[in-house]
Amino acid sequence: MQIKAKNNLGLIFFPAFDWSISPTHPEREERLLYTKDQVLEEGLLDIEGIKEYNPLVATEDDVNRTHICIPDAKSIISKPHLISAGGAIKAAELVMQKEVDKAFAIIRPPGHHAFRVVHGARGFCTINNEAIMVEYLRNKYDSDLKIAFVDTDAHHADGTQNIYYNDPNILHISIHQDGRTLFPGTGFTDELGGPGAWGRTINLPLPTNTTDQGLHYALDNLILPILDDFDPDLIINAAGQDNHYSDPLTRMNITAQGYAELNDKLDPDLAILQGGYSIESALPYINTGIMLAMAGLDYSYIQEPDYDPTVKEQPAKITDTIKQRTNKLITSWQKRDKIDLQDEFPIKNINGEDYHINHRNIFYDTSQLREEQEIKIKICDDCSGVMIIDSQVRPHSMGETRSIILPFDVCNECRQLGYDKYEASKQDFSAVYLQDKVGDKLLTNL
Repeated sequence: MQIKAKNNLGLIFFPAFDWSISPTHPEREERLLYTKDQVLEEGLLDIEGIKEYNPLVATEDDVNRTHICIPDAKSIISKPHLISAGGAIKAAELVMQKEVDKAFAIIRPPGHHAFRVVHGARGFCTINNEAIMVEYLRNKYDSDLKIAFVDTDAHHADGTQNIYYNDPNILHISIHQDGRTLFPGTGFTDELGGPGAWGRTINLPLPTNTTDQGLHYALDNLILPILDDFDPDLIINAAGQDNHYSDPLTRMNITAQGYAELNDKLDPDLAILQGGYSIESALPYINTGIMLAMAGLDYSYIQEPDYDPTVKEQPAKITDTIKQRTNKLITSWQKRDKIDLQDEFPIKNINGEDYHINHRNIFYDTSQLREEQEIKIKICDDCSGVMIIDSQVRPHSMGETRSIILPFDVCNECRQLGYDKYEASKQDFSAVYLQDKVGDKLLTNL
C-alpha cells in the first residue's frame, strides 16, 4: 500500500561539494551525504507527499538586505554561500506559495553565528541563511509578518539574536548548551532583547548532559506556551543537531527520537539545518526523524545503531536547574510589555537625541579576527529606532566603519535622521553604510 504523508513536505538538499573549511574539518560535505543515503535507503522520497526540490541562488541584494558585509558582499561570500541561502529561500517560497505544507532545507554552509555586520567567518558561518530567508519574505510579502525562531543547536544562536535583538515582530528563542561551557560563550537568561523589542529574545542555557527529558520540559513549559501567546505567522526551527549524545564538539545527550518528538510538538512551518557533526552516528537518523515528524508520519522506529536507553537518564540537579531557568524566563515574558525602559536600558542624550549605547567585542574564531563595536539605538515612541553600529576589526582593519540601519517599522522622523547621519558621517569614517529596510537598499560611500 502506498504511504501518504499527512503534511506535504518539501526537501531541499545542498551538500556544497566545493566548499569546506578544510578536508578534515567537522563542517564538510560528508555531513549531508550520509543523510541523503539514509533518506534513499528508507524510501522517503517514494512516499506520496514528500518531494525534493532544487535550491535557488540567493542574490547579493538578498544578502545586503540582511547583512552589511565589509568591505562588500563580493569580498566575503562565495557561490556555495549564495546557494545555501537560496535553499532556505526556496523552502520558504514553497510554503508561502502553498506548494507544500512544510519544508526542510538541509543545507550548508550553516549561518546562525553570522551577525548583522560581517567581516568574515565565525563559528563556521559567514552569512545567516535563515535571516536572509526571513528578510526576503518580509520584503516580498509583508513587512509585518510575525515570525518565531526556535533554534535547537547546541551553540547559542548569537548571530540570529544579534540581527533581531531590537525587532518587535521577530521572536527569537534559543535553547543551547550553557555558554560557560561552549562557544560562543553567550545566550544567558538576562539577554532579553533591545529597547524596541524587550522580551522578544528568549535564551535557555541547558546544563551539560541534558537529555530528552530536559529538552522536552523546556519545550512543554516554556517554548510552546510562549509560541501560543506570540501567535506567529510562521514558526522556523533552526534545526541544529549537535545536542546529540554522540556529537564530538558538545556535551549533551539528546537522541534522534528526542529531536523527532520535538518537531512533532513544535509543528514548525520551516526547518533550516544548522550544526551537527556526528556525521555517521547521528545526522542520518536525526534528519530522517525530523522529516517523518514534519510529514506527520510515524517516527517511532528511528533509532541510532548504538542507542542505549540509559542515555535518557537525567540527574535531578539538571532537571532542577532547567526548571528554575524556565520559571525565570516565563516571568520575563509575562512582563515584557510592562517594563520601564529607563530601568532596563541606560539612556544617554546626544545632541538632543536619546540613545541606548552598548559595546561588544566579537571574536571571529574561523577567520581569526577581533572586532570592537559600539551600538547606539535611538529611543523612539513611534518605532523601534535607528541603529548605528561603529565597528573596527583587527588585524587587517580598513579603519573604523559606521553602519546605519533603518528598520521596517521606521518612522518618518527616524528615517530622515538616518539619512542625515549617513551624509554627516562620511568625513569621519573610512566607510559608511546605510541599510534601509523600507526602501530595500544598501548605500555606501565606498
